[in-house]
Amino acid sequence: MKEGQEIILVGDRVLIEPDTERNKTPAGLYLPPGVKEKEKVQGGYVIKTGPGFPLPNSADLDNEPWTQDREEPQYLPLQAQEGDYAIFMRKSAIEIELEGKKYLIVPHSYILVLIRENFLEN
Repeated sequence: MKEGQEIILVGDRVLIEPDTERNKTPAGLYLPPGVKEKEKVQGGYVIKTGPGFPLPNSADLDNEPWTQDREEPQYLPLQAQEGDYAIFMRKSAIEIELEGKKYLIVPHSYILVLIRENFLEN
């Protein structure tokens, strides 16, 4: 990407760097070989998340869409956070390449499990 550019994910999308080298997650969960070979489930690190699920504004329901007094959109935040390890359904992922690295864009609803670094500290 050019300097000064950034990736902006829309809605409930999550940018994931796929983890193709491991059979085991950082928390010790094993991904069964049969599932991994068929690429039904995959793991990777969350790089960036979208703003979340859009919520309707009460003012937008009363006002006409062309009026100027519109509120900023409100979002229900996602559970996924940057740095989480996500196990997700592979069939829903869109593969992209940025600066020679492969990434996946996954809808938040297709993430099965999130593992955070402080998981074992609780």
